[in-house]
Amino acid sequence: LAEGYCLMAGGEQQAIDLLTPLFRALAPAPDRGWLHCGPSGAGHFTKMVHNGIEYGMMQAYAEGFALMAGRPELTPDLGAVAETWRHGSVVRSWLLDLTTTALQDPSAMESVAPVVADSGEGRWTVDESIRQGTPVPVIAAALMARFSSQGKA
Repeated sequence: LAEGYCLMAGGEQQAIDLLTPLFRALAPAPDRGWLHCGPSGAGHFTKMVHNGIEYGMMQAYAEGFALMAGRPELTPDLGAVAETWRHGSVVRSWLLDLTTTALQDPSAMESVAPVVADSGEGRWTVDESIRQGTPVPVIAAALMARFSSQGKA
């Protein structure tokens, strides 16, 4: 709970008012990191899109590090690259922090299967994009890459 939780809540204002002390306690700070997104369902919808974006970000990191791994003579220490990117880079993020930890311990990577599960949010996000006619090519491609890793392609 050191970082708190990013909370996206939907519902009637009366319910939000009742739960505000809980949101303030769980969020990174009482005045930020949580949002009343709108009516019932709005919080779930916002979280769904958040997770779709996360799919795209994780896929971009995976592709970039795979590309560098293909030229070890130019980037021999991926953990050092990731650590450098964590400081002042436009691609820094908590996801990169987690990636860095994994890349800095090669033995940890040996036990990681080359499979990425999908929890449903990416599918729901792509389904919503189809319903709206709003293109989400990065999120859709990230979802398809997960399917490929599962042998579903």
